[in-house]
Amino acid sequence: MLIKQMTVGSMAVCCYLVACEETRKAIVIDPGGNEGEILSAIDREGVTIEYIVNTHGHPDHVCANGPIKEKTGASIIMHEDDAAFFAKPDVKQYFSMLGLPASPPPDKLVRDGDVIDVGNLSFEVIHTPGHTPGGICLYAAPHLFTGDTLFVGAVGRTDFPGGDLKTFMHSIRQRLLPLPDETVVWPGHGYGGLRSSIGDEKRTNPYLNGDF
Repeated sequence: MLIKQMTVGSMAVCCYLVACEETRKAIVIDPGGNEGEILSAIDREGVTIEYIVNTHGHPDHVCANGPIKEKTGASIIMHEDDAAFFAKPDVKQYFSMLGLPASPPPDKLVRDGDVIDVGNLSFEVIHTPGHTPGGICLYAAPHLFTGDTLFVGAVGRTDFPGGDLKTFMHSIRQRLLPLPDETVVWPGHGYGGLRSSIGDEKRTNPYLNGDF
């Protein structure tokens, strides 16, 4: 598996180019801006983008969906709950304050337990609501792409529309922490670091010790 991590956009989103090294088929996870940089990385690696996968619908994680889709022909994938939530007029209006380009509608909707196949790679969709209603993580052992669910030494915020703290912490504790300790955590922002493991987060993440 080829993994290229790029910090992109005005909100420093960790975007990932993940490719099957045998077939050279790939996905882009959370293209949050700097589409030129992302497209250049795609060209350098000589891969074909099959899917653009959004871990959630916040504008900072989807704002380059359109340009990447236009250049590559890739299909946009999002959890069905976020597709519905972020299509609401009042939600659109709220998040328009960020001034970021909107995403085209997703081409494919997923739910918990679905598998996204790319070449010889398979990514399990783990639904982790709480940051947004349809937040997901992508698991291709030993790698876990956590979006804004789990950071290095921190967790995502829950004070935006669609967020819920108790639901969020339940998602992390019940869906992510039971994964093997050696699972590599690739976060959606590099606030505390750009890479971790489930074992390290269980031992050291102060947000996982609260009574929620």
